[in-house]
Amino acid sequence: MLNLILAIVVSASIDSTMLFIGDQTNLHLQATCDPAEQVQMPVYGETLIPDIEIVDRTAIDTTKLADGRYLLNQTLTLTSFKDSLFYIEPLPFVSGEDTFWSQGLSLNVIQPFEVDSSLVITDIKPVAKAPIWWWGIFRWILIALLLAGLAYGARYLALFIGRRKGVIPPAPKEPERPAEEVALEKLDKIKEEKIWQTGQVKEYHTELTDVVREYIGRRFDVSSSEKTSDETLRAMKPLLIEQKDLYEKLRKMLSLADLVKFAKWTATPDENELSLKTAYDFVHETTPEAPEEKEENV
Repeated sequence: MLNLILAIVVSASIDSTMLFIGDQTNLHLQATCDPAEQVQMPVYGETLIPDIEIVDRTAIDTTKLADGRYLLNQTLTLTSFKDSLFYIEPLPFVSGEDTFWSQGLSLNVIQPFEVDSSLVITDIKPVAKAPIWWWGIFRWILIALLLAGLAYGARYLALFIGRRKGVIPPAPKEPERPAEEVALEKLDKIKEEKIWQTGQVKEYHTELTDVVREYIGRRFDVSSSEKTSDETLRAMKPLLIEQKDLYEKLRKMLSLADLVKFAKWTATPDENELSLKTAYDFVHETTPEAPEEKEENV
């Protein structure tokens, strides 16, 4: 049926009025109007009516006819999953303040097979067991063995080439020298150079305290090189609790060095000599006795 009012004609048609559940059919919307008229096609969301879904839609296609009028076309793809006879009421086409209605339509959705609700739901097929892919496992084992062989071969080749070229393996590291031995050797060098006598007093006290700080770090595990003199003395006080005189000598030596290095203090020759003697005494008096010496004392 066509609805003709003024110069606008609208229609709606469906490809098939009978549909199996889940199948699809097309609903065609058409409107013919004069060039001066504007027609809005029916607007729907995801459903046309309850239980009839719109799964796709085309853009509105506009064609100019031979008589100068315009033909508007749009196609909606419908589907349904409910077994029922549906009535689709007339569809509205809007132009300005006027509404034009298409003819009503019907759609019969059919269940193609009967469902026996008394049957228990079961799997279509039993659970299948995946076969073991022996070739894949064997292939990965072969690849692992091949890589291990290549690594061993590369190592053997490197050793062989090294022997042919006369490469000497690195010598084993010498055992670390005792802390007191290293400290006394450095103090002997400072004593021999006597740089404070050439006016390098600041450098002299810096080298002297560096030797003592390094020795404290190795002997007492106190990172004196990273601490100030006050922090070093606080860390050493409980360690020298039975050697109060030695602690006092260390305090005076470090204090004098700070004065020389930071306060531009002019130390006397006697003070320079005393600082060196204090460094020697500190190393000697804190060096643990050798096992042989202990046995002789016993």
